[in-house]
Amino acid sequence: MFPIKDKLILTPTVTKISVLAPNITRHAKAGQFVMLRVEPEGERIPMTIADIDKQAGTVSIIFQVVGASTHRLNQLDTGDHVLDFVGPLGKPTAIEGLSKVAVIGGGVGCAIAYPTAKALYAQGTQVDAFIGFRNKELVILEDAFRQFSHHLTVMTDDGSYGDKGFVTDALGKALEAGKTYDEVFAIGPLPMMKAVSLLTKPYGIKTTVSMNPIMVDGTGMCGGCRVTVDGKMKFACVDGPDFDGHAIDFDEAIRRNHMYASFEQKQYQKACRLKEDKDA
Repeated sequence: MFPIKDKLILTPTVTKISVLAPNITRHAKAGQFVMLRVEPEGERIPMTIADIDKQAGTVSIIFQVVGASTHRLNQLDTGDHVLDFVGPLGKPTAIEGLSKVAVIGGGVGCAIAYPTAKALYAQGTQVDAFIGFRNKELVILEDAFRQFSHHLTVMTDDGSYGDKGFVTDALGKALEAGKTYDEVFAIGPLPMMKAVSLLTKPYGIKTTVSMNPIMVDGTGMCGGCRVTVDGKMKFACVDGPDFDGHAIDFDEAIRRNHMYASFEQKQYQKACRLKEDKDA
């Protein structure tokens, strides 16, 4: 059992919790994730490590409430316990030897982009951060990105905050203006990562994306998290989650994600009904 030491509501659907897991904080690096389970009958779900506090021994995760498991996780509060919390899993993001980079975060993907920006900034890399959201109410981690980047651009689809448009609009303007980067890190919805990869390819800029497909065990045994990279099958949990954005078959990955969307929604609605009955 792993106690929740802190809980913070970031938006109506996005929550940050810090879990006491000192054995994980000793080894965790940017880009890695944990597998957690809320209750004995619950599913295992992957959560990227958003931050660690080695002194406190806590691991922070940021999640969006979209399915039954995240709904149940969101019902927990400070002092409650997560049943299983295993990690760090996956390969850390490779950041060594980079002088100037762009870190792109889309929506809740900013929770994954942030530790990468922080680690790069800490090693002296110049970091340009571009973060995008649908509207002002969904903006998260702006202050955190501002602290660990040399230049931050905030975009909203509707222009209600920051600049209007997509992160690809801002990155495209920077590249057209002559900005150069050793590498671009793009983390967020699959269509966004695909668009960033298509944008950077003509410039010959190495582009790394973080894949978060359906996972069951997180150790490469189930095969549920497979992705196609350069025509070869890879497992996001052990070969990634970072991959070359110019080699990913994004169309296949998008199709696979859509396969589970309706089931996930039904389970979420079921979980909500059960809570309403319990509270009644």
